[in-house]
This record gives sequence, C-alpha cells and structure tokens, in this order.
Amino acid sequence: MNKYILGIESSCDDTSASVLRGNVILSNIIANQSVHEAYGGVVPELASRAHQQNIIPVIDHAIRKANVSKNDIHAIAFTRGPGLLGSLLVGTSFAKSFALSQNIPLIEVDHLEAHILAHFIDDANNSKAPDFPFLCLTVSGGHTQIVKVSSYTDMQIIGQTIDDAAGEAFDKIAKIMGLPYPGGPVIDKLAKEGNPDAFQFPMPDISDLNYSFSGLKTSVLYFLRDQLKKDKDFIEKNKADLASAVQQTIIKILMKKLKLAAKQTGINEIAIAGGVSANSGLRQAITDAAEELNWNTYIPKFQYTTDNAAMIAMAGYFKYRDKKFASQKIAPYSRSGSRKR
Repeated sequence: MNKYILGIESSCDDTSASVLRGNVILSNIIANQSVHEAYGGVVPELASRAHQQNIIPVIDHAIRKANVSKNDIHAIAFTRGPGLLGSLLVGTSFAKSFALSQNIPLIEVDHLEAHILAHFIDDANNSKAPDFPFLCLTVSGGHTQIVKVSSYTDMQIIGQTIDDAAGEAFDKIAKIMGLPYPGGPVIDKLAKEGNPDAFQFPMPDISDLNYSFSGLKTSVLYFLRDQLKKDKDFIEKNKADLASAVQQTIIKILMKKLKLAAKQTGINEIAIAGGVSANSGLRQAITDAAEELNWNTYIPKFQYTTDNAAMIAMAGYFKYRDKKFASQKIAPYSRSGSRKR
C-alpha cells in the first residue's frame, strides 16, 4: 500500500509530525518544550500553548522533509489519547481541519498502542519486528503495562500499574534527590557510575501481573529524610550509588512481572516500548533475560521510544489498511478508561 499518511502526536509536551509512505518513515520531526524544566514537571496549560505555537511549523517541516506536498497526503492520523486534554485538543483540532480541507480520511490513534506498533516502523536500519503473539512491556512517564499483542489491532492488557508509573517513579525520585527534570535520563546516566547494591529498597508484593511504584517512592523519601538528618550532604556524597540502587530496584520490579507473564502465557516473543525503554539498565536486563530464558527480544530504536509522530503514522497505516476511519465528531480522551468509540 503505497499511500502517504501524515501523523500528529501532541499527547504531552512534545509536538511531533511524521510522514509515512506505506510502512516507511520519510520524516519524523519533534519540537520539545524546555519551558517545563523550571517547574520540575510538565505544566498542562503551558504545554497546550506551546503546541499551538509549534504545530504548524512542525507539520510544515515534516511535509517538506518528506519531499511531498499537502495534496499528496492520503490520510491524517492523530493521537486521540490518553494524555493531557489541552495538548490533545490542539492535535485533534488541527487533524480534523486538515482532513476536512483536503477531503481525506481522519484516523484516531491510541497513544499506548502506537508505542507498541513502533516496532513495525521501516527505516534505513530496520531491525526485525516481533511475530504474533508477543508480549510488550510498555513503560513511560504515565503508564506501565504488560500487553499481549495478538495482531496489529488486537491488544489485551494483562498487567498494569495500580498507582504510579515506572517513569513517574524515576522522575519523582529524581526530584526528591534534587536532580533536574526530566529525571529519568539523569538517573540512568548517574547509575552507570554507581554501585547498585550500595542501598536496598523494598520490592512491592502486588497480586497477579500488576505493578506498584508509589511505595518505592515513599521508601526513598523517608530513607533520604532520615539520612539527611545525620548528614546534610548525604545525597551529594552518594548520588551515583543512590541512582544506581533506585534504577536496579525499578528494573527488578518490571522484570519480575514480565518474566511471570511470559511463563504464564508461554510466549517467548518479548518487546519493550515507551519512553523508559530508552533506559540502558532496562535494555540490558531484557538482553540478559533473552539469553537466560531463550526469549526473542525486540528493543526499539531510541528515536522511537519517546513520544513521536512516526509511531502514530505507523498505527494509522494499519487502520487505513482496514478502513477504520474516525468522524469529525470524535473527541480526545485523557485516560484510557474514558475512551468512547
């Protein structure tokens, strides 16, 4: 199917546009928002304002880089949710207007499903995509899920966090330690210099294949509070070891349930996706588990781990193929549970 699909991603603080031909990415442009660094986290109102400023130049850049014109686009895919409602509204409104003006199909995409389908993106250095069925550990700042993927459109969540997401735990613990935002990459960098066994933090005992990270965050908070009473420079003196211990604990929590899911389902095709899949420790843990348990593992390229429109366009490609189009009446949703067809 040699069709051009324009993808738009605006679920959080990155404005992204991508042009795809078939399943080949021709462009993938991302505009970041540095304004949130001063606040230690994403400010929803500032994010939506920045999207309004960025969306037209980002889309224009993506179309030009793909060496096509807007009249060549056969369909437009956009992130409907989950995410920040104000940010989603910007992308949704533009997609609707573009589709209406060009008289082309409108395709709504679930952000989390798109992260999983990023494994099927074809580019110059494409690696092998997973075979169905496969398990995908989807880990980001807002979500942590184990998904059984039976086809491009058949996905079942078999485990998920009951409170904080893994990426959220990274960022919140980094903030407690006084590290800059976003904290996940900073902890990853520091962890390479530290001793992961220098400090021990408790592992949650959660039923089934579900996760919990709020207890870890609280445990680190209380531990540091007590240590700082004894030595006000404790964090600074032990920064690398603390980061390494925290990262090891989060990865152990993630891998324990993923291994259990693989055992229960009998599936050895294992993938990871989402922003936290860029974490070097998690990538190594997946690689080690593959050797230990005879898994076939699939790790996305760094450019397709964080929020990006290439994965939205890719998901749109499969929906376009099945003629699953959205109406102009469709509205974004902030949480997966609030999604309406």
